[in-house]
Amino acid sequence: MKRLLLASALCTAAMLATAGAQEDKIIIGGALALTGIQAPLDTPGFKGAQVAVKYLNDNGGLLGKQVEFINIDGKSDPVTVGNAAVEVIEKGAELVLAPCDFDFGSPASREAQAADLVGLSLCASDPLYSSWTLGDKQFTLSMWNTTMGAVAADYAVKEKGWKTAYVVTDQFIAYTKSLSKYFVEQFKANGGEILLEDTYTNGDNNFSAQIARLKALDKKPDVIFVSSYGTDIGAIIRSLREVGYDAPVMGGDAYDDPALHAALGEQMGNDVFFVTHTWMGAESSPQMKQFVDLYKAMFNAEPDTSFVATGWDSVMMLAEAVKAAGSTDGADVAKALEDGTFELLTGTLDYGTAEEGHVPNKSAVVVELKAGKPTLVGWRTPETLPKP
Repeated sequence: MKRLLLASALCTAAMLATAGAQEDKIIIGGALALTGIQAPLDTPGFKGAQVAVKYLNDNGGLLGKQVEFINIDGKSDPVTVGNAAVEVIEKGAELVLAPCDFDFGSPASREAQAADLVGLSLCASDPLYSSWTLGDKQFTLSMWNTTMGAVAADYAVKEKGWKTAYVVTDQFIAYTKSLSKYFVEQFKANGGEILLEDTYTNGDNNFSAQIARLKALDKKPDVIFVSSYGTDIGAIIRSLREVGYDAPVMGGDAYDDPALHAALGEQMGNDVFFVTHTWMGAESSPQMKQFVDLYKAMFNAEPDTSFVATGWDSVMMLAEAVKAAGSTDGADVAKALEDGTFELLTGTLDYGTAEEGHVPNKSAVVVELKAGKPTLVGWRTPETLPKP
């Protein structure tokens, strides 16, 4: 009996010590994917989040406490992401960062909602990433695909005068499907003509059937819109160029990948346009130079994709909301996010209410590849949007 009492006392003491330690800090938990197909989006954001946490701690912390960021690799697997979220919540996480996609990130936000915590995806853009689907404490930092697709379509028709399009939709995930959907709707609304809506299966790495259908069209399209993911984007663009299709190619933020740009190179990395979150240069934001300097000091390298900025913005925006709320209480932080307007590296962000899906009202950036190098076209805000 004495042994049992001693064991119980030791266990209670350990629990009290852990609770005391956590009272002195605020834990942000993450289930970001650092390996697998999602890693090119999440890993840069993970690094940006680390820079933000260090910055907060170097400047007094948050609510008088130091901030700790605990991330468990979600491994680009939805089940693993959900389990990782449970684990970081058990470790004391009071805010949860989720991967950059609905299919991969939503399990983390569902666990956050179940624990009455605010969950935030670094850059999920499908409108499924909403309070309608995930709950009243869930948000995404990204613009929705309604904006991403509309910006691409507006730029194509209104600015470049491209009136006909061939559209390829990778059937991989919700993101690739809805991005094409909203591009097509806006392109048609702008008076453009879709010559063919085609499909592709991620991982095929064989675009010959699509090229055959493209060649069978009565006329060549002014622009080719390819909504795909990962290394398949490069394979598709190379296949088009190798058979002589030199029409401009457009896509979404999945194109914002240095590995893709290097794979296309000087020869094939031309006339490629994509819509993304920000531009990693001083001309995009007054705050950008400070962030780049902090990033270089931590990693001894230049940030080379806008997904780095999504990590910084996620942590800094949550910190601002926590300060406004005066606590990390899920309902209070969610209200602060709904009520606030946030000036971020990725632009001004104003959320709709939970009844409005926590729609992220935001602008986007258009980037062009020239000889395999990204160049800034500029920020764009659509006058109209397709309905989600």
